[in-house]
Amino acid sequence: MAITRRAWLCAFSAVLAGARVARAQPRQAQVVVLFPGDAEDDEPAARAFFDEMRSLGWNDGGNVAYERLSGRGVREYVDRLAAAAAERAPDLIYAMTTSTALAAAKATDAVPVLFTTTADPVAAGLVVTLAQPGRNATGVYHLTGNSVTRRFELLKQVLPQANRIGAVLDRRSPEYERLKKTFQQAAAHVRIELALAEFTNYEAVAKIFAGFRRDGISTVALGSSFTLFSRRRDIALYAARNSLALVAHRVEWAEAGALLTYGADVADSQRRAARIADRILKGGAPARIPVEQATRLEWVVNRRTAGTLGIELAPALLKRADRVIG
Repeated sequence: MAITRRAWLCAFSAVLAGARVARAQPRQAQVVVLFPGDAEDDEPAARAFFDEMRSLGWNDGGNVAYERLSGRGVREYVDRLAAAAAERAPDLIYAMTTSTALAAAKATDAVPVLFTTTADPVAAGLVVTLAQPGRNATGVYHLTGNSVTRRFELLKQVLPQANRIGAVLDRRSPEYERLKKTFQQAAAHVRIELALAEFTNYEAVAKIFAGFRRDGISTVALGSSFTLFSRRRDIALYAARNSLALVAHRVEWAEAGALLTYGADVADSQRRAARIADRILKGGAPARIPVEQATRLEWVVNRRTAGTLGIELAPALLKRADRVIG
């Protein structure tokens, strides 16, 4: 059957219109977000990242799709999760902690990996140098300096009578050796006796807390740990049951119930990470995007926890805190 000139022109116009629509719809970027614990708990911790991405023009469900994977606080599970994420071949894997970043970098040398960390990424093996990462990973390195010493100084201001405190360190943490030395030096600096407890399995933490209580210790400092952080709500409950005041390094701990935190301004790191993600999703190579070094620190006090523990916080002290919860 002959095709009329009019029908041919209509068909050709339809093809051109379809091509224009295809060109007008940019490809949707795929981003896998590796949470250390449950997504329900960790999603708020990443809110600044998602908000900054939105302000940069990346709209969830539009030109970007986020797949959130939960590590459940188990290192071995995170390794399998990172491998599964790499097999999906997304445009970017965003790892929120040192341990998840190491797992992602181990799982792939092709998919770009974005990290936020307080551990030295060069020493951890994530990058070759800060200026020239040289591999498929880059991100934000939050320099915390002598934040442990400052944290202990703030503790002494809140609890002048705290002459002996407990400390919990994760022997499987990439930062274990450095943290142990740092905690001991900081305690000596403020003249606090440190009762150091270490663990390799999470199940030991409840027993450690109960032991502290039996020994008359009422304050516990927590070291940076993927395992502890991902179970922070449970840890806070253990502490409450044993009438222990927790001191930690990230604001999420104070939100979970710690008495005070002092350390990296997590929201600042998240916003910086989003800006790097923007560059990668627009074609930038992680190997040539320098690791950003953040230095902003914040002090957070949980007034509700203080009240529960019968600790009186001076108004002048609360005014100096960057944030007061409760």
